[in-house]
Amino acid sequence: MTDAGPNLTPLIIVTLTLVSFIVAGLRARARSASDYGIGGRYIGRIGGGAAIASNWMSAASLLGMGGLLYLQGYYALAYVIGWTGGYVLLLVLMAGQIRRFGKYTAPDFMGDRYASPSAGLISAGISIIISIIYCTAQFKGIGMLFGWLFGTSYRNGVILGSVVVVGYVIISGVLGVARNQQLQYTVLIVSFILPLMALAYKLGYFWPLPQFGYGVAIQDLKQEFGINFTAPFASGSLFQWISLCFTLMVGTAGLPHVLSRFYVVPNIRDARWSLVWGLFFIALIYWSAPAYAVFARLLEARSGMPLPPAAAGKMADIIVIKTAVMGGLPPWMVGVLAAGAVSAAFFTVAGLLINGAASFSHDIYYRFINPRASESTKMALSKGAVVALAAIVMVIALDPPGLIAEITAVAFALAGNTIFPAFLLGIWWGRANRQGVISGMLAGVVITFSTPLFGHFLPFVAVIFPLTSSAFFGAPAVIAIMVVVSLLTPPPPEEMRRFLAERVHGHMD
Repeated sequence: MTDAGPNLTPLIIVTLTLVSFIVAGLRARARSASDYGIGGRYIGRIGGGAAIASNWMSAASLLGMGGLLYLQGYYALAYVIGWTGGYVLLLVLMAGQIRRFGKYTAPDFMGDRYASPSAGLISAGISIIISIIYCTAQFKGIGMLFGWLFGTSYRNGVILGSVVVVGYVIISGVLGVARNQQLQYTVLIVSFILPLMALAYKLGYFWPLPQFGYGVAIQDLKQEFGINFTAPFASGSLFQWISLCFTLMVGTAGLPHVLSRFYVVPNIRDARWSLVWGLFFIALIYWSAPAYAVFARLLEARSGMPLPPAAAGKMADIIVIKTAVMGGLPPWMVGVLAAGAVSAAFFTVAGLLINGAASFSHDIYYRFINPRASESTKMALSKGAVVALAAIVMVIALDPPGLIAEITAVAFALAGNTIFPAFLLGIWWGRANRQGVISGMLAGVVITFSTPLFGHFLPFVAVIFPLTSSAFFGAPAVIAIMVVVSLLTPPPPEEMRRFLAERVHGHMD
């Protein structure tokens, strides 16, 4: 997207916001691998919840979700339900047990639980792929935002945003990011809801709680313009909706950078309460995204210039910003909204690149190539890996394969088909072994990408395993493979089975 020129007031506000985060990050520069990429430190229940929420509030949440709701209406609520429901699933099934197991990363868990360096290596590779896919969606959001802010092309926006993000990640470690994430969540909640309240006020709806007031706007859309925004499954079938919702749930519970938050809390109660607070903070944002989509449709309809489908699709990922502009909000308030969106994408990328870099420097290089590597060597490799991953993501993002939320959903599908089943059975079924988890994770990778690999000559594959929704059948299939292979091969070490029974499930924090 190219405007006539830079949007100076929003640009100044966004710049000041990013500078404030960088200054805060400079106070906690990375000095060891534990600070830079593996675990971070404990920052309290509410602080941990804010870190979870701000790490989660990505471009997919602040931009992509509003865009899909704008395009698809009710159908896109699968993203809201799937992403929030995944945290409930994680809270009930795994949060406390992950904390008790006590490993820093998903590859560490795999290698230790299944007594298999190969399982850890495969998990590290999957974590890197997830980071690349997830980051691609964020870079698209960054490119669109920076292009709008500077009045330049999307391509230039991606390149400029990439330089800024990599600079931050290299400077700050996980401790710095976590502290910034608490500040960031405050910025997010203010920047996202304040303009929404102003929009509701200008449009004549209940502005103190616009998350409820936009219901009247939905009625106005139908009565005045015949637009039925709440028609269920107008953009897809019931099966597609359920498949997407389920995939996002299990994918949320399997994302490595989400799971890693539970390794830095002192006990199971804090792990669970951090997640509860995180879910509450996330919900505050998610209740607001549909209102932006409804107001966008209403403003377009009242202007008499609704966008044609092709143009709407290109505009969807930045419709939240465009809604504020169409609504006549002052430039400084549009800048506040843009600052929240930029910081959401910015910090999510930081967390993902750090996680991917840690997978390479710690889980691959240190564990398999050079176990005697010093902290300084691992630090240098981590920084190099961040730059390399960012370069790969930037190249992909220059020609993005879909909408922000759709790209993100592929990462969730991969996590749901691989990491989630491995953690679920690894925690709750002592008989699961290394042969089973290796077979399951490899099968999960094939299932996730089966549509682009086989869909053109096996059409039923695309129906059963859609690229963004493959875990509905994929995750149960992987679990079944793990169970069958585990039963046909020798059991895991007795020591591990005893550890699971006595420490992971039997120990009370």
